[in-house]
Parts: sequence; C-alpha cells; structure tokens
Amino acid sequence: MELKIYPEAKALIFDLDGTLSDSLPVHIASWHAVCEKLNCTFDERILVEMTGAPTLSFAERIKREQNLEIEAEELVVMKQQEFWKNINQIKPHDAVIGLMKEAHGKIPMAVGTGASRQSAMLQLKELEIDQLFDFIVTADDVEHHKPEPETFLKCAELMGVEPKYCQVFEDGELGMQAAQTAGMLLTDVRPFVADPFAGSDK
Repeated sequence: MELKIYPEAKALIFDLDGTLSDSLPVHIASWHAVCEKLNCTFDERILVEMTGAPTLSFAERIKREQNLEIEAEELVVMKQQEFWKNINQIKPHDAVIGLMKEAHGKIPMAVGTGASRQSAMLQLKELEIDQLFDFIVTADDVEHHKPEPETFLKCAELMGVEPKYCQVFEDGELGMQAAQTAGMLLTDVRPFVADPFAGSDK
C-alpha cells in the first residue's frame, strides 16, 4: 500500500500537525510543561480526541476539566511559547512530504490547519517546505474550525478548484469530518505515518 493522488484530483490540501509534521510529541510535552507550572494534570487523550481543533479549544477544555482559575487565552499563550521554544524537535512525516514534493509544480497545493499562523509558519520553515504551497489557511483565517468545513473550503476557493476535485490528506477525526462535509476526496494518512499512541490505550 502506498500514498496516492486520486486521478480525479485537481488540487491537494494537507493538514499540518500529524500529517506533514510529526509534531504530536512536542505538543504533548508542551502541554505537560504548562500543566506542571499550574499544578494540574494533562490528559494526553485530549490530543487524540481533538486533533485538528485550534489551541483555544484545547485550553478551554483543560481549564474546565482541571477547574483552573487562569483564562483560556492565557493558557494558549503559555502553551504556544513552550511549543515555539521546542520547534526544532518536530520531525517530518516522510511519506506525506515525499508525495507532496513529487506533486509540487504539477498541481495546486494548500495547507489547511487548525494551528495559528505563527505556529504553522514556524513548523513549515523548520521542515523547509514553507515555499512549496500556493496557499496556507490557518486557525487565524477562519471563524469556524474543524470539524466545520470552512478551512478546507477556503483552501479550495483560493486555489480556484471545486471542492469535489480537492483531495485532503488528514490524520485527525475532526479534519476528516470537515473534508467529508466539504464534499472533498479524503485520504486518511494514519496508516502511512507513525502513531505515538500505538500500543497504548489512548
């Protein structure tokens, strides 16, 4: 089995975290560091359940479940600072990036991510692929995040391609829902990338 571009695809859309970027271990470490400072506990299952959601959604859930006094927006700042500090620890998902590089220059390509623009650009630059996409749509560019289809629909609009001809590469359940709601072609990349939770009970 290999990662493939569908014959009917006229544009490609890539999720970032967990799809292009093997960033989950860094996100986990960042949240643990934040929770350690606040004397609370971070449940790693949250990341599995909410992959694709913006950081604010994670912060709001952690604040609620841990009964924290701190504002969710302040949690976001703390987490982002931890993540940015350790950005050099992220790794590429070679199978996905290999397909993307092979397609570069042959078909329009965009990134559709729930990350902030700053986080997205830092990751893409670290992976040395920031110049390979026609458009990058982040959490800062939409009002309704995954599982709503707005992120991917905006990518399609910017590329000038009908949604049904856009192939989305995703690892998160929320992102897959978004792609299906948008009426796009969907590729679940999880069989092609390493799962840090493999063998665990998540």
